[in-house]
Amino acid sequence: MRSGLRGILFDLDGVLYNAGEPIAGAAETLSWVRRRSIPHLFVTNTTSLPRSALVEKLTRFGIETVEDRILTPASAAVMWLRSQPEGKLALFVKPQARGDFEALPQVGAEAETGADYVVIGDLGRDWTYAALNRAFRLLHHNPKAVLLALGMTRFWQAPDGISLDVAPFVTALEHATGRQAVVLGKPAKPFFRAAADQIGLPPAAVIMIGDDIAADIGGAQKAGLKGMLVKTGKFRAQDLEDEIRPDATLDSIADLPAWWEG
Repeated sequence: MRSGLRGILFDLDGVLYNAGEPIAGAAETLSWVRRRSIPHLFVTNTTSLPRSALVEKLTRFGIETVEDRILTPASAAVMWLRSQPEGKLALFVKPQARGDFEALPQVGAEAETGADYVVIGDLGRDWTYAALNRAFRLLHHNPKAVLLALGMTRFWQAPDGISLDVAPFVTALEHATGRQAVVLGKPAKPFFRAAADQIGLPPAAVIMIGDDIAADIGGAQKAGLKGMLVKTGKFRAQDLEDEIRPDATLDSIADLPAWWEG
């Protein structure tokens, strides 16, 4: 075992699979993790799918898990919202991701006023000018409305090429409204701390494995965790020249057992 490390956080897309294709060796690595009884959690900024769908996807790729072992911005947001004064939500997430929020009060799908929390997730190609402007109007009409970001990932590796993620749209709304978003997802420090708490370990004993030098590695390190960069998914060679320095770098997740035991 690497000195001081006792737990692992795994990113999903780009680490265990690329969109619809598993990364070679991922299932075998997770089997090794389970055999070694290493505390672990899947930590993802995915907001386009509920946790139940992520469990099904991992199962198809030979990785066994349950919903409680997956931490998403949506599940973190629901916990956070239940600790806040009650109010109505305006959701900017894909229809299949709305299930996590169904028990909370919401404004109508076309409403431009009346929201106390404006929740911004991954809309993909549905991010039109009209959609972004509606989010702006909801915030503008209620100066006390909270802008809630489901992560701040800048871009991701889509099946048809590199694509914008949620952060650019949140940043546009921050600039237009002059208010700062509450971020529930990577790279926010509370999100990583919550993940470490969930597996019952101090941050310094946990390593985050991801393909995003900023959201995964930089975010984890700022929260007191270690960060391991894998050269799959959205990784680009220039990431190794970034001011953020990973604590370790692997060609892929398949190399983790040898590294851990080295």
